[in-house]
Amino acid sequence: MVFPVTLAVLAACSNALGTVLQRRAALTVPASTSLRLGLLLDLLRTPIWLAGIIGVITSAILQALALVSGSLAAVQPVFILELPLALVIGGAVFHVHRSRRAWWAVACIAGGLALFLFSLAPSGGSDQVPGLWWVPTLLIVGGIGAVLVFVGVRRPLGMVRAACLAAGAALGNALTAALMKSAMAVLGDQGLGAFLLLWQTYAFAVIGGASLFLLSTAMQAGPLIASQPALTLTDAVTGVFLGVTIYGEEARTGMWLVPALLGFGLLTYGIFALSRTRCMANCLQVDEVGEQTRDTAERAAA
Repeated sequence: MVFPVTLAVLAACSNALGTVLQRRAALTVPASTSLRLGLLLDLLRTPIWLAGIIGVITSAILQALALVSGSLAAVQPVFILELPLALVIGGAVFHVHRSRRAWWAVACIAGGLALFLFSLAPSGGSDQVPGLWWVPTLLIVGGIGAVLVFVGVRRPLGMVRAACLAAGAALGNALTAALMKSAMAVLGDQGLGAFLLLWQTYAFAVIGGASLFLLSTAMQAGPLIASQPALTLTDAVTGVFLGVTIYGEEARTGMWLVPALLGFGLLTYGIFALSRTRCMANCLQVDEVGEQTRDTAERAAA
């Protein structure tokens, strides 16, 4: 499990870099109270956002390689590390001082994640999902995601809107990883031709793109304390759930659930604590985004 987890850590690092750059770019485009494609067009004209996309693409490649050699339930939770890595990278890029409280939160996230994965030790399972199992999976996960987005867009700019949109993006990320694992198994066994003819290949590309768009919107919708925990925790929990249910991966149970729950509680505390720190907000310029969106909403109401 060491090699796929290492690849997942590298993927989380690349994704954190992409996230920092994308959130920085979000400040340079007009905020919106609706899901508009114009937001994506505005971002496409922003060089720093394109650099962030390169980071996201690199992360996707590393994630695909990790999923080939490791279980979905082990790989997907590692992306929890994106938040503390964003603090490290954002602090270095934007010269932000990181407080002791922030480093303590980082330690809680890293320690909690290590305890969680060590306790469950997910492994085994199959490389493919029986075709009919994809139908309820897509309906259930996609349906929950659609409800979250529907609720989010009907709320004003703020914490509820940001949390709902981020959770919807997280469900899309986890579903993308599940589809990607299936497609990569076909690529390894049957070659590029079979990979290009597989519906899962195009499904994970579409869902992944939609999740990226939702995340960009969530970043403008409200503060980091609302969006980041919803994104990070929903992605990890859904990834473990899909790995165990549709891929048949096995996790340790019994007394091992006690330290697993302790680890999950510790990393959850770390995520919320880090999201509330001033240095994290300064790294990602979240306060400025919030001020821009509130100002836009006030001007629209006037």
